[in-house]
Amino acid sequence: MSTLHLVWKNITQQLGSALLSILLTAFGVAILVVIYITSDTFEKQLDNNSKNIDLVVGAKGSPLQLILSSIYHVDYPTGNILLSDAEELRNNPLIDLAVPMSLGDNYQGHRIIGTDSSYFDLYELTLAEGKMWEKSFETVIGSETARKNKLKIGDEVHSAHGLAENGHVHDEHPFKVVGILEPTATVVDNLLLCDLASIWDVHDIAHDEADHNHQHAEEHEDAHHHAESDDHDHKHHDAEELHAHDHTVEEADTSEVRVVKSIGDDVYKTQGLEITSLLIRYSSPAAISTLPRMINQSTSMQAASPAMETTRLFSLLGVGIDSLEILAYVIMLIAGLSVFISLYNALKERKYDLAVMRSLGAGKTKLFTLVIVEGLVITFIGGLVGLLLGHLALYYISTQTGQSADFIQALAINLTEWLILLIASAIGMIAAILPAIKAYNTTISSILGDK
Repeated sequence: MSTLHLVWKNITQQLGSALLSILLTAFGVAILVVIYITSDTFEKQLDNNSKNIDLVVGAKGSPLQLILSSIYHVDYPTGNILLSDAEELRNNPLIDLAVPMSLGDNYQGHRIIGTDSSYFDLYELTLAEGKMWEKSFETVIGSETARKNKLKIGDEVHSAHGLAENGHVHDEHPFKVVGILEPTATVVDNLLLCDLASIWDVHDIAHDEADHNHQHAEEHEDAHHHAESDDHDHKHHDAEELHAHDHTVEEADTSEVRVVKSIGDDVYKTQGLEITSLLIRYSSPAAISTLPRMINQSTSMQAASPAMETTRLFSLLGVGIDSLEILAYVIMLIAGLSVFISLYNALKERKYDLAVMRSLGAGKTKLFTLVIVEGLVITFIGGLVGLLLGHLALYYISTQTGQSADFIQALAINLTEWLILLIASAIGMIAAILPAIKAYNTTISSILGDK
């Protein structure tokens, strides 16, 4: 009978204690798998998404929230900033590239980003198929957005208001897919990109403002005609004054209409239009110390450094991650102790069987190996179950995050997992050493004599 066959027979005879050891090992391994894979993937994603971004400028508020919403798209924006202020900042000589972004809508949980062609330069994006947008309500989508929603060139999608997929759907403004991006292993894979005007127009920002100005002009015009009809009942001197006043109103009306008709030109930018943030790349190392301070102190905007905020984020998360890691190893040590107790107690019941095996020709080394392998098999099975539980937990986590933050590859196998499995198996072998020594020292004559 082979060693593994004997080991399995012994495990089934002590099934209760063996299952306890397997479950303890599995829980410890599962926790370690979730910790290591999520932290490693998270760190890589942070580096990949922010590698070309030196500064993010947005509305006053939490700097970390600004970074998370503008780069990683896992939080809500701190607010909006005036487009005119952003345009003025883009002309600063310390800035090599400033990419405008407008947030506010999503498609099936994938965030829609209003921006311009500089976004492609910043993230080094290339098209897998299709073309760049040429007008409003044309969109270029990420590879994962296309794959998960089975989208292709020419399809139309309807955006939903807000950053949650259950928001109000804008049925009157469909977006047409004109391009699909190559995979980038960044958050861009889960986005939809369009021009800034599409974000403004889908919310009728331009139209609302034009309607307000047009209504204001009509009110002046009605007052003008009403005044003209009443001129016949006044003196000539009063009529001249009223005529002069109406002439002034008419000039004001003409100016307002001119502004409204200038939507899309530079004049449009002075009408209080807003964007969410600017992604900035420095032109000189001197900007590191001067530009953020200048923006924070001299403007109504705030500047946040991705490097500083992600470091602070990891420092906040580090304590919790370290605590969970320690807990996982403690659970695995408890599993090892359980294996030790289980094998040690089992030997008291098996000592006659071991003596019989010795009398039939089994050497001391055979008995020693038998117990060691039993401890190894128990923790190895527990380790495999733990890997399965860990990946199930990762899959559940990935389903609970928004589409724009879908970065956990739940089905991918990490090399660290094999190391964790090796550690778990080693704990089982170490726990089995003392019981194996006891089996090795089995005395045939005394045991069979007592029997």
